[in-house]
Amino acid sequence: MKTKILVALDRGETADALFGQTIPIAKALGGELMLLSVLTADGDSGLALPSSTGLGYYPLLDHETLWETYRRSFETYEAEGLQLLRRFQRTATEAGLQAEFTQASGSPGAMICNLARTWQADLIVVGSHGRKGFGEALLGSVSNYVMHHANCSVLVIKGLSISCPTPETEDLAAVHR
Repeated sequence: MKTKILVALDRGETADALFGQTIPIAKALGGELMLLSVLTADGDSGLALPSSTGLGYYPLLDHETLWETYRRSFETYEAEGLQLLRRFQRTATEAGLQAEFTQASGSPGAMICNLARTWQADLIVVGSHGRKGFGEALLGSVSNYVMHHANCSVLVIKGLSISCPTPETEDLAAVHR
């Protein structure tokens, strides 16, 4: 029986680093992957809600134009997420792993835990940006939320700025080949 591994991916370089470290772990465990991207309208997405005010709080554009611009930006954001997921699925397949993907909108922590429950994941792999103390309390932490609310094991990969895969994960994969 394959180990069902849910991989929660965000955008940018951290997604590549997280996924790069996940592949040898999944191979060592005989894993089947579910790749998840959660669309959010927070500061990390670059999709701040549009403001209709300019200098002196006078409207610069009508609300319909602003929301149309926002809608187009969100569609681009959504398409980029799907493109990223397809690329990671291809990489997993080339590595000999079975992988599927999904993209959802909402609170990342809750969406990760809900999908883990419905997909019956054995393991969740999530990254950590290393926020600590007040920054973590103020901004929240997806990995912290997932660790405390998931119904399965959670692997938090910290320090995603390091290059990947690491020698340790390569050794782990080699032992189980």
